[in-house]
Amino acid sequence: MTGTMTGTKADVVTLSSREAVTAATADALVTAAAACIAARGRFSLVLSGGSTPKALYELLATPAYAPRIDWTRVHVFWGDERCVPPDDRSSNYRMAREALLDRVPISPEAIHRMRGEDPPEQAAAAYDADLRKFFGAGPPRFDVVLLGMGDNGHTASLFPGLTAVRERSRWVVAEYVGEVKMWRLTLTPPVLNAAANVLFVVVGGDKAPMLARVLEGPPDIDLLPAQAIAPTQGVLTWMLDSAAAAKLGAG
Repeated sequence: MTGTMTGTKADVVTLSSREAVTAATADALVTAAAACIAARGRFSLVLSGGSTPKALYELLATPAYAPRIDWTRVHVFWGDERCVPPDDRSSNYRMAREALLDRVPISPEAIHRMRGEDPPEQAAAAYDADLRKFFGAGPPRFDVVLLGMGDNGHTASLFPGLTAVRERSRWVVAEYVGEVKMWRLTLTPPVLNAAANVLFVVVGGDKAPMLARVLEGPPDIDLLPAQAIAPTQGVLTWMLDSAAAAKLGAG
């Protein structure tokens, strides 16, 4: 997962099961964290929500994995958040905290959560300020961004037909998503595409038709926001199980 590439060609890795995808992703994060900490003394990781990353976080918190990462050097961020309090059952922060962060020795100051309980525009501005404080001038360059993909082609909270996917200047935006009847906070494509490594984790046969459209269909980021993720100076990897990959190459 380390390294640099110019352009948008994706590395597609297909494994036999969702458990194999979870383990391979955990191994990749261990490797990336070690390399970044050795090079710069810290590792910046963007977390995603959903059931697939929950299994990953739970695995990272186990005795087999947790000691392999120096959590005292890790900073965690979020790619998106629902505009709910941090103890709400639908909070991405709550899920990550319960599955992983409460179970590893990470500093509270290194947990950079989006404040979903605040007015949405205010929360977006505050997170933008947090990123600028941490990274300084220029787009933030996260070491690894974890992303999922919905069966409607959305990623983070970049939803089809909405404006966030077209954002070019702001780093964080708030947008009301009618499809889910909720305000969302999300990192924008300029931030996601500035990362050193972007890692999509997609499993399950229900994602197969949309995955084929995103990876092999004509480009249309308004309809398929996941297509907007194309790192400019980074590595893009799709980690798939065989069920999610079933329709790739079908013509």
